[in-house]
Amino acid sequence: MTTRISDVASRAGVSNATVSRVLNGNYPVAADTRERVLAAVRDLGYVVNAHARALIVTSTGTVGVIVHDVSDPYFAEIVRGVQEVADANERLLVICNSTRNPAREISYIEMLRSHRVDAVILAGGYIEDDDFLLALDQQARQLRVQGARLVLCGHHAVRADAVVPDNAGGAYRVTNELIRAGHRRIAHLVGPPGFSTSLHRLHGYHRALESSGITPDARLESPGDFTRDGGYDACVRLLASGVDFTALFAANDLMAVGALSALREAGLSVPGDVSLVGFGDIPISHDLTPPLTTVRVPLIEMGRRSMELALSPAEADRVLRLPTEVVTRQSIATLASQATA
Repeated sequence: MTTRISDVASRAGVSNATVSRVLNGNYPVAADTRERVLAAVRDLGYVVNAHARALIVTSTGTVGVIVHDVSDPYFAEIVRGVQEVADANERLLVICNSTRNPAREISYIEMLRSHRVDAVILAGGYIEDDDFLLALDQQARQLRVQGARLVLCGHHAVRADAVVPDNAGGAYRVTNELIRAGHRRIAHLVGPPGFSTSLHRLHGYHRALESSGITPDARLESPGDFTRDGGYDACVRLLASGVDFTALFAANDLMAVGALSALREAGLSVPGDVSLVGFGDIPISHDLTPPLTTVRVPLIEMGRRSMELALSPAEADRVLRLPTEVVTRQSIATLASQATA
């Protein structure tokens, strides 16, 4: 049988109102009374009705987290950081998987707002679409009206708190690693079209080439999804085109894993025939053969900082920019006759 608040009140020898005051923390209660109520709650196994509580208090103790792909280690690491801070602050997380569908992201935010969450963390890049950005900005405003907030983990496209990694700078630096090793025909497996993350990494790649006097060649750019299969397919198309390249920059590590398989199926070795780099430094990247040179994104820290913003007192919108760094492993070969200082 379900335990009611009146059962707790009877057990503790207090009124129903006193039990509510203890559980909601919205009214001072004597310490000994509070202890009796909490003891009764534990003894009877009473569970607060979250929906009823939401009607009388601002905080529900719940934070919504929307990610592009729950199976992607990139987002799993971000959620790990979010969870660490949530646990320390006794918050419940609700995880939503958008599959990079912008309409679904807006729908999830609306549903989370209807459940009166304390905050929504939206992780990943955004699609460059005016209608989506307008809808996202409206959701951020409506959350603020409710006393909640939107935290953007990965970009800062609308007015909201944000934690942003240096995607363009990381792509610039890892492309320069290949250039310093003597490579000038550097192909790029581009992320999904229209996504901010794809575009920022493509921009960094172009900037590195141009700063070394190399004209970007559209034939060396092959788009794909941010998945293992997306990288595999993009690399297969690149190889089938017959364009010559000595190095390959995959827009994320999962794409690099797929590219590695495609290159091997084509009879090409890494790094003997083709040097390969990725982006993200997900856990599997150092277990590949060869271990992958990549760009380390502070994923767990991004999650932690996003949750800290979500729980901290409301202020003017804050943007935290986190650096990325190249992690050099064994997937780059030096072209001795062309290497530069």
